Amino acid sequence: MKRSIAFTSVAVIFATISVLSVASPAQAEDGQHCSFARAAGTYGVSDSGSVVGIGARAAVALLTLDAAGNIKGKVTASLNGSVTEGTLSGTYTVNPDCTGTTTFGEFDPSGNLMITATVALVWDANMREFRFLFTSTVLPNGTSLATVINGDARKLAP
Repeated sequence: MKRSIAFTSVAVIFATISVLSVASPAQAEDGQHCSFARAAGTYGVSDSGSVVGIGARAAVALLTLDAAGNIKGKVTASLNGSVTEGTLSGTYTVNPDCTGTTTFGEFDPSGNLMITATVALVWDANMREFRFLFTSTVLPNGTSLATVINGDARKLAP
């Protein structure tokens, strides 16, 4: 009997914690909601993965996100061993639950569009870092590329 009561008590506590964790709104670790103002800053970024049928990709970037939802910066990328430098510009969103998206163009040094990409974002570490995954990559001629690319970004100290 005592064993049954103890088991029931543990099950009720577990169920209560599970419900409360799902029902409470997601926030940054410091208890504040994520926002454009808190996301704004300059980040050191790295990604790696592959473009299906083409080869491995790795990149580093120095990107600035502003409080109005714009993203821009410099990118150095290697695609299947061919290294290019360029710039990136676009827009991003940030939701109160610390998720977001960005859509941007990457441009060569002459200003020619190389790709347009959409990327899923998740901020953590009190909005000092975000993780990302490419969800769409399109060439200027409209050809979609299948990618498996993810990365990390860390806000630089002011």
